[in-house]
Amino acid sequence: VGLFAADQGGARGAAEEEGRGAMKLPIMSVAAMLLMLTGCERSAQPEPLSQTASFALPEPISNNAVAVADGPDGPTLYSFNGLKAGKSWKDTSNAAFACVIATESCKIIASVPVTEGRLASAAVTVAGKIYIFGGYTVAANGDEISTPEVFVFDPATGRYEQKADMPTPVDDALVVPYQNRFIYLISGWHDEGNVSVVQLFDTQTGAWTEATPFPGTPVFGHAGGIAGDSIIVSDGVATVLADGKRKFVPAKLSWRGDIDPKNPTQITWRGVDAHAGPARYRMAAIGDAAGQRVIFAGGGDNPYNYDGIGYDGVPAKPSGGFFAYDLKSDSWQELGRLAEPSMDHRGLAKAGQDYYILGGMDEAQKVTDRIVKFRISN
Repeated sequence: VGLFAADQGGARGAAEEEGRGAMKLPIMSVAAMLLMLTGCERSAQPEPLSQTASFALPEPISNNAVAVADGPDGPTLYSFNGLKAGKSWKDTSNAAFACVIATESCKIIASVPVTEGRLASAAVTVAGKIYIFGGYTVAANGDEISTPEVFVFDPATGRYEQKADMPTPVDDALVVPYQNRFIYLISGWHDEGNVSVVQLFDTQTGAWTEATPFPGTPVFGHAGGIAGDSIIVSDGVATVLADGKRKFVPAKLSWRGDIDPKNPTQITWRGVDAHAGPARYRMAAIGDAAGQRVIFAGGGDNPYNYDGIGYDGVPAKPSGGFFAYDLKSDSWQELGRLAEPSMDHRGLAKAGQDYYILGGMDEAQKVTDRIVKFRISN
């Protein structure tokens, strides 16, 4: 594990205090042959294709939870919560969108039933329904509060149902489904700092338990996914004390967790090699069970507040690459370049053979309504 310090920490709620608040404060536009990056395993298969989709979200949104489910009109991309284009505390959103893949059309659907917008929530689909976890609210004075609520959204009816609150409210956590029944919430930020707890939710009973804790440096804004019985966790932001102040630093780390299928609370964790290049913050990621790998795309090069400006005052820049961790070979594979670099994601969606990035921020830290899709040919 390597931690690379930023110059200045943020304050969760006040710029001069410790915390994570106010101071956290064309590649190609059509499908084309893609260049392979150096530093990771090369593939002999045809190179993947990426393009900006011909449809877009109803409005620009970033830091939004995304999932795919079968809606009334077939496979549909869903977006919940996030940050609107103004990027101020007033622009936190509880809006929800549905994009039907067959018709390449998006619409506004019923909002998440909360009184304040949410940032850094997460969503996963289990047994045809979408579970939406946590996030944080931002007050006028910059205070940020991790929220405990859990909602399940039924695509068939368009309705939400509230479930039991998280025992430890977290935001910017990694959330992955297992056995079409369980959902893991791994590490993340809880009010005053990062936590190592791994929370396990049983969608059939509605009960919470704790699984084997995450042994790596606790982080927020990390990314990962699950394929088969294995989880990959990569990067994120850790906290360190320097000069008597808490600072936020990129965490160059990768961990593999192998689940005991007979007892999902038991996870055997081990560190694995980090991916090539610098640590990335808020990548889009998802597990590919068929390929036995976890796919990562985009992400910021500098830990930043919700407005895209780094804790060190340097604007974050998005990555244009996507790559995978292959669970069979325990190695990283560089896959290609995105049609548009992007960052500030809470998940990667997959429908059929295509992967989708919904919204996010561009190179100028501008919130976008863009949908980028790519396909991996091998």
